[in-house]
Amino acid sequence: MAKSTQLIDNEVFRAYATYTGIVLLKMMLMSLITAYFRITRKAFVNPEDTASFGKGESAKKFLRTDPDVERVRRGHLNDLENIVPFVGIGLLYALSGPELSMALLHFRIFVGARIFHTFAYLIPLPQPGRGLSWAVGYSVTFSMAYRVLKTAWLL
Repeated sequence: MAKSTQLIDNEVFRAYATYTGIVLLKMMLMSLITAYFRITRKAFVNPEDTASFGKGESAKKFLRTDPDVERVRRGHLNDLENIVPFVGIGLLYALSGPELSMALLHFRIFVGARIFHTFAYLIPLPQPGRGLSWAVGYSVTFSMAYRVLKTAWLL
């Protein structure tokens, strides 16, 4: 079994850790963006969140949905659906012994696709930009999964 110091010395693992950190921070940022949109649009889902805007009936008008808030939430949900598998499959991929150049290609393309996807969702950019960025990121994760299975099961 590899010691943790051996993993830190592994360039592929360091690249994985770097790019995973970037997309996880990006995903965390989506929570802050959601909060920003909720506050600026005064659109809340919990009664206690409206307390600073009044009490009783005057606060109830802030218990509503807003299209901008919902758009950010859908972008965040899409991050959860795509970044979580990348983290798990990417770890297995990094441990499967790929060439550094191929690993960097996978990691960089995924991170770029997810960042572009976020901008395409929030601005919003016309389709097929958002769909293509999703497909690129998904394909990268699938490619890494194939490599893991090929290495582990000798496919």
